[in-house]
Amino acid sequence: MTYEVKAPAKINLALDVLRKRPDGYHDVSMIMQTIALYDTITVKSTWDGIKITSNSSKIPLNESNIAYKAAHYLSTKYNVKRGANIHIEKRIPVAAGLAGGSTDAAAVLKLLNKAWDLKLSKTELMDAGRKLGADVPFCIQGGTCLAEGLGERLTVIKSIPDCHILLAKPSVGVSTKEVYQSLRLDEIKERPDIAGMMKAIDEQNLTGICSKMGNVLETVTTKLHPIIPELKQRLLEYGAIGSLMSGSGPTVFGIFSDMSAAYGAYDNIKTLVNEVFVVKTFDGRDE
Repeated sequence: MTYEVKAPAKINLALDVLRKRPDGYHDVSMIMQTIALYDTITVKSTWDGIKITSNSSKIPLNESNIAYKAAHYLSTKYNVKRGANIHIEKRIPVAAGLAGGSTDAAAVLKLLNKAWDLKLSKTELMDAGRKLGADVPFCIQGGTCLAEGLGERLTVIKSIPDCHILLAKPSVGVSTKEVYQSLRLDEIKERPDIAGMMKAIDEQNLTGICSKMGNVLETVTTKLHPIIPELKQRLLEYGAIGSLMSGSGPTVFGIFSDMSAAYGAYDNIKTLVNEVFVVKTFDGRDE
């Protein structure tokens, strides 16, 4: 039997880095939001090991793929004798700050839970996700969340108001690890107002939400890639209420209350970058 699910991307409405931990990782405080841009993951249980296929030449199809790691982790932890054929139909840009790999891994965990009849609870799946990557638990949870710790400690909050999100992914490569290694916490002058954003979300005030947005990783990535601040400025000029880089970049997003304004911006931005999408926010929660 074949199982299939849409694996949605995420954006960071706010991303603050609080401190560097003794283990070299960083404690963060983030507001994360699922958006309606999807990869499609298909899984079929087999007796012939774990195999990955994809329509994309930009992702590995071997043990280094996080979706493979998700299947291998479940197989090892729960002593599963069966294998799986996993197909990843990519639409989310790769290495973009949109959790494309993490959401694929989250989808594989959910699907193999069914295909291998593991009967794991959502909490158990999220615990498995923590072993794979900091964004994987959020991708299992979905919706709108405050994420703390490494990003794996989640508090579900009210969904943000309906709006249109324009995503613009420049054709530059960004390494999350290198961005964090280059971050100078003592030099950060502006930080996102997380508490203020949560209040604005609670009040369903989209303008207030946008006014509180911020991402401290921009202090690193924008210096490496000047197109990022340029895209942010253009999106605001084209009518975005707010604009920000997602994750460690390089994708920039703009939030629009009006669909026609979002598509007007799309027509202008697509002359600057190849990968441009207009999507809606998405609750995305598995109850």
